Formats: sequence, structure tokens, C-alpha cells
Amino acid sequence: MNPLYLRAAGMVNRSDVQSTAEAIAGQFDFDVRILDPLPDPAPAFDPVRRQYNSVHVLRELVATCPPDAHRLVGLTDRDLFIPMLSFVFGQAQLGGQVALVSFARLRQEFYGLPPSGPVFEHRARKEVFHELGHTFGLTHCSDRDCPMSLSTGIAQVDLKSGRYCASCTAMLREHGVPLAESKSKL
Repeated sequence: MNPLYLRAAGMVNRSDVQSTAEAIAGQFDFDVRILDPLPDPAPAFDPVRRQYNSVHVLRELVATCPPDAHRLVGLTDRDLFIPMLSFVFGQAQLGGQVALVSFARLRQEFYGLPPSGPVFEHRARKEVFHELGHTFGLTHCSDRDCPMSLSTGIAQVDLKSGRYCASCTAMLREHGVPLAESKSKL
């Protein structure tokens, strides 16, 4: 099986990248590898919005995706948007190879609250699983407990369990996604 790669886009805490790698390895049966980070995605910055256009960052990840990658997940601490939305937690190629997750709005500090490592890690796992699910062909799920449910705000992220629902799990299996069944999950 080809490896699943993680790559920071800009400065991201190495321990956050490592805990994300461990979360992925706990959910999926992939060899998870961490690549050297990309430079800060400054060309994607929109000075009017004071955010980064996720489409531009995703394109950079696609352009630098290793040829042997099963999947590539980009991680950034930059606040992301797409033109039709005020922000996104992430973006992925539906049925494709590359996904991107922003940690910015997953941190308590973004909302003026004290930092909380466990809260951040749970949120990050759910959103990484969400974006990876899109790369495996999953669309948004109506089960609000499933990581594949749509989140338009942080409260919806917090309500997710971190485990794919039975329907999404079945679809992942149908698509041949190697799940780490025996490993513990959130």
C-alpha cells in the first residue's frame, strides 16, 4: 500500500503534525509519513478578507504531491476561505488524492478562550477524517455524529464523535479504504 503523507503549509507546530499522523494511523491502516513543510502560503493571502484562499493552497499541495502517495493531507495554521464562504475548516478533492485542513478555527484561542490541547486534538482529528473521507469519495452525511457531517461552525465540529457512522464505514469499505478496525478511535 502506498503511504499517506502529511505536509504542513507554512509554520505548523511539529507536535500537532505528529498527533495528526497518530490519529490517522489509528483510524486507517496506512503507512503515515510526514514530509518537509511547504513555505508559508503567502501568495494565497487575500488582504481584504485577511484570510488565505484554500483553492490556491490546495493547488500547491497537488503540485508537490509525491508520485507514490496514496493520499496527501496538507495542514496549515492559516485561516482559510473559498470565495463563496466566509471560512472553511478544510477542503479536499472529492475522490481525489489531496486534502487540506486549517487548524486556525479549531483552536480555542481563535475564539478568545484559553488554549486546550485535548479540545484542539479532537477537533483536528474530526476535520482530518472529514477531508480524508471526501478524498475517498464520501459526501456530507446526515448523521450529525459522523465526521462526514457538514460543519458550518465550531459547535458542529464539537458535536461529532470522531467515528464514521455505519453507512460511511460501509462506503469506505466498498471503496477499499484500509480501516484500522482493531485500533482505538476517539
